Amino acid sequence: MHPFSPKYSFATAADHAHCAAAIRVGSRSFHAASLLLPPRVRKPAYGLYAFCRLSDDAVDLDGGSLDAVARLRARLALAYEGRPQHAPADRAMADVMRDYAIPLAAPEALLEGLAWDAEGRRYETFDDLQAYAMRVAGAVGVMMTLMMGVRDSATLARACDLGVAMQLTNIARDVGEDARAGRLYLPLAWLLEAQIDPDAFLAAPVATPAVKAVVARLLDEADLLYARARRGVAHLPKSCRPAILAAALLYAEIGRTLGRRHAFDSISHRARVNGGAKVALLGKAVALSPWLSRGAPAPALDCAAFLVDAVAREPVRGAPAQAAGFVLQFVRTLEMFERLERAERFGE
Repeated sequence: MHPFSPKYSFATAADHAHCAAAIRVGSRSFHAASLLLPPRVRKPAYGLYAFCRLSDDAVDLDGGSLDAVARLRARLALAYEGRPQHAPADRAMADVMRDYAIPLAAPEALLEGLAWDAEGRRYETFDDLQAYAMRVAGAVGVMMTLMMGVRDSATLARACDLGVAMQLTNIARDVGEDARAGRLYLPLAWLLEAQIDPDAFLAAPVATPAVKAVVARLLDEADLLYARARRGVAHLPKSCRPAILAAALLYAEIGRTLGRRHAFDSISHRARVNGGAKVALLGKAVALSPWLSRGAPAPALDCAAFLVDAVAREPVRGAPAQAAGFVLQFVRTLEMFERLERAERFGE
C-alpha cells in the first residue's frame, strides 16, 4: 500500500504522451469520443486505455497464451500495490487505481475475459456471452465511471450496460474476421436455432440469410442495452456526459451501418462510420447530453453484480473514509471553476 497523495504521480509526462498515442492509433471511435472529456478525466482515461490495449496486444502477440495472461496479472497486482513495472502503461494504471479507488476485481475481470479468449472459449447461451462482454468491456465502463467521480450502484449498472452493448456491437461487426481466425462468439444456442452448424460455419464462413439474422438479433440486444445505458449517462457530471453519449452513439451507429449498408453481412464487409458521420454524432452528443432523462431505475444485469459489489467494498486506500465523497466534490468544484473561467473569458 502506498500513501494517498494526489501530488505524487508514478506516470511522467512522457508516459501520458505514450498513452495518448496508443488510443489515437488503437481506437479511432473511442479517441474521437474522448476528445469531449474534460482534461482531468481524459488523461487517466488514456492511461486506462493504454493498459487495456497493452493487455490485449500481449495476449495476441503471444498466440493467445494463458502464460501471457498470468504475466499481466502479476503486473496488475504490482500496479495495484503501488509498485508498477517500468512501463508507461503500468505507471499510468498505478495512478488510476490509486487515485480513483478502483477495486482490483475490475481490471482482473478484463484479464479473465482475455484468458477466456486464450482458451478459445465458446458461449452456449446469450447470458454466457454477456458474462464475457462484461469482463472485457463492462469492467472498463465501471473503471471509467469511477474516474468521473461517480460510485453509486445504479450508475455503475448502466455503465456495465453500455460496455456490454459496445462489445456486442464489436462481435457483430467482426463475425467474419473472427471466423477466419478460428474464433466464434455468436451464442451456440442461437446458431442451432437457426440451423447453423458452428464448425461448418468456421470452416467456410458465408453470410447466409440465417447467419445475417443471428447478427441482426445480436444488434437488437445491443440496442436494448444502449437505451438502458442512456439513463446512466444522465447521472454523470455534466462535463463528462457528451463524451460518454458520443461513444454510445458512435458504436450504435456501427450496428446501424452494418444493417443499413451491408444488410447484416459482417462476413464479407466490416462496417465503419465515416469521418463526416462521426463529426455529426459528436455534435449530436453535445446537443443532447444536457437533456438526457434519468428514467426509471432498472436492475443491473446479473453478470454485472460482482463488479458493482466490488466497488461498494473498495475503500479509498490510505485516505480518510470520506475520500470517495471528496473525489465527487472535487469534480464538482472543478466544474464550478471552469464555468467561472468561461464567464470571465467570454462574458457569459
